[in-house]
Amino acid sequence: KSFMSTKGIFTALSGAMAQSLKMDTIANNIANVNTAGFKRDQQTFGEYLTAMEKEQQVIQVPRVPASIESFYDISGGDKGFVDSAGTYTNFEQGSLKTTGGKLDVALDGPGFFEISTPQGIRLTRAGGFTIDGNGQLVNKEGHSVLLEKASTEGEPADGDPTNPDTRTVKFSGQEQVYISDSGDVFDGEKKLGRLSVLNVSNPESLQKVGNNYYDFKPNMAPQISSVANPSMKQGYIETSNVNIINEMTDMIMAQRVFEGTQKAIQVYDQMADKLINQVGNTKG
Repeated sequence: KSFMSTKGIFTALSGAMAQSLKMDTIANNIANVNTAGFKRDQQTFGEYLTAMEKEQQVIQVPRVPASIESFYDISGGDKGFVDSAGTYTNFEQGSLKTTGGKLDVALDGPGFFEISTPQGIRLTRAGGFTIDGNGQLVNKEGHSVLLEKASTEGEPADGDPTNPDTRTVKFSGQEQVYISDSGDVFDGEKKLGRLSVLNVSNPESLQKVGNNYYDFKPNMAPQISSVANPSMKQGYIETSNVNIINEMTDMIMAQRVFEGTQKAIQVYDQMADKLINQVGNTKG
């Protein structure tokens, strides 16, 4: 019985740890409620049962049953705990907020902007751009925004991740700059190119790497294609898709479940204490 109560503690503990992870995820969502282009995360869990991994066996009755566990061959069916399946990112479209900024563009539909960073090309939904001291189009972190690969006659433009330096945007500084709703970048009357927008058909291959950037998971093959006619809104930014009311509701629920698992741990601990120190010391 003491062994059973100990296993019960581990089951309750796994539940408490799961809710702690969920609280961390919710807290990060709330912290980024005003981050442009941010996509909310949610923690996913499953129930792990060892009996589900074993074939059904015939009950084997031992010669000298010493406990319930030894009398019944339950094939690990008594062992269950909460298994964290990881974090899932919700890529649902955020609402569009007008800014009036001539270099602010929001993606109205699927796709990601390509950004050249010191760590390599990264993807983002944040389209709040500006011009640095060198006249280059950059994002809020000062990293270059990339154009599509220059198209050839009869062939559509496509992203070229192998040579990002040739796809940066540099303005002359003498003309008015402008980005159209189709993503075309103008330096006065001169068209410099179109912003590169990549579509990832399997978004589960993406992982967050900080600063609102996405990279590809090393163990998955991404399905990438260039968005030929991206839909954008110039003078807008895409807001976070975090719903603060839903997040606060989830936080309250997670906190209550966490408190429940704590009480369960205390009960199992008290049971073990009585079995060891009281029942165990009873003289027959």
